[in-house]
Amino acid sequence: MNDLEKIAVDLVERAKRAGASAADVVVREADEFSSNLRTGKVESLKEAASKALGLRVLLGIRSATSFSSDFSEPTLARLVDRTVGMAKVTSEDPASGLPEAGQLGRYAGDLELYGSDVESLSTSERIQIARRAEEAALGADPRIQNSEGAGFEASHGTIAYANSLGFVGSYRSSHCALSVSPIAQQNGSMQRDYWYTVARRAAALEAPEEVGRKAAERALRKLGARKVPTCQVPIVFDPETSRSLLGHIFDAVRGDAIYRSASFLTGKLQQKIANDKVTILDDGLRPGGFGSRPFDGEGIPSSVTQVVEKGVLQNYLLNCYTARKLGLQTTGNAARGITGPPGVGPKNFYMPPGPYSSEEILRSVPNGFYVTELIGFGVNTVSGDYSRGAGGLWIENGELTYPVQEVTVAGNLAEMLQHIEMVGSDLEFRSALAAPTLLISGMTVAGT
Repeated sequence: MNDLEKIAVDLVERAKRAGASAADVVVREADEFSSNLRTGKVESLKEAASKALGLRVLLGIRSATSFSSDFSEPTLARLVDRTVGMAKVTSEDPASGLPEAGQLGRYAGDLELYGSDVESLSTSERIQIARRAEEAALGADPRIQNSEGAGFEASHGTIAYANSLGFVGSYRSSHCALSVSPIAQQNGSMQRDYWYTVARRAAALEAPEEVGRKAAERALRKLGARKVPTCQVPIVFDPETSRSLLGHIFDAVRGDAIYRSASFLTGKLQQKIANDKVTILDDGLRPGGFGSRPFDGEGIPSSVTQVVEKGVLQNYLLNCYTARKLGLQTTGNAARGITGPPGVGPKNFYMPPGPYSSEEILRSVPNGFYVTELIGFGVNTVSGDYSRGAGGLWIENGELTYPVQEVTVAGNLAEMLQHIEMVGSDLEFRSALAAPTLLISGMTVAGT
């Protein structure tokens, strides 16, 4: 048992001695780094070590949570007493509680969540990686005349969890990311864009020069952007924007949205909600995945959940609380922060790749809009209404022709799921949400 696990177990035992009928604790310890530079000069640099813990106490079906970054004996004693006192005056909630003991466990294999090379990179090496990316962007084309900067981020740490049912476990993880945002100028037009790379291990990052080149290419292709007349055309979402679309679907299958009837997918289990081309998985066992983990925030072992299979909604995503509210079983999606009770979060929520390259998808569109940027938050998960500001490139006869900006793409999520005509082969995981290029027919582009 490591030090963080000992702290968690000790705090659970203290809560039990103070009168709690059940308790659980999460403890986190991390080292974080971030640096930002602009035109080669460092503008900000942060290195920080942090630790914190969160305690949840249950008195029957009453519960309360509290947290602390001070692990000293007097502070933890007060934390326990205060949290037990808070639980005594909270309202009863029959859905509150820990999992059943038989549900607890952890995945025993190596999920490749930690890379030692993230920790071993020196500060100067991290800054130099960002500098190389920015230099590559600035040197890519004479029209790249400025930069909003480049940044490198890294973190590594340990999470431990224990509860009064006897479960205790911990795991290490790491993360690093590089990004750059160049500015292109031509004939009075100025455009910025970005590119980035993110990985569990430093060795898995894209080369800084490649990140800079892609960022420059993205900024340059936006020069001379204009509006288009309002029309109804096929929309091609690139992997970055299709990931955003998938995030709205995740919000609609979360257990808390379902039991509150705040989702257009409420009551749709085992029903056809999309066409046959749509399959969605939530995979907590993907090696190196940004949502992978050996157990969730309640000690439930990670697993793979089939959310949608060939258009049929198979499962909602649940923690223990939302599962009880719905009379279902948890799917191991408890997301536990330091503050508050467990919420519902994704594991690796994604749409598997299809058979078409992005080039094949574009060639299939005689007249349409290739969306590379989404702006705003005009999505109603209850009704499914979808309206987002967008930018990208216009498609004519299967070719990208000119850049488009200051338009809105609109539709309805329920209808959009039914009209996904082509699924790309270019799936890439850059977060816990991922999707390939998608072609959706019959959407509205609102412009001039």
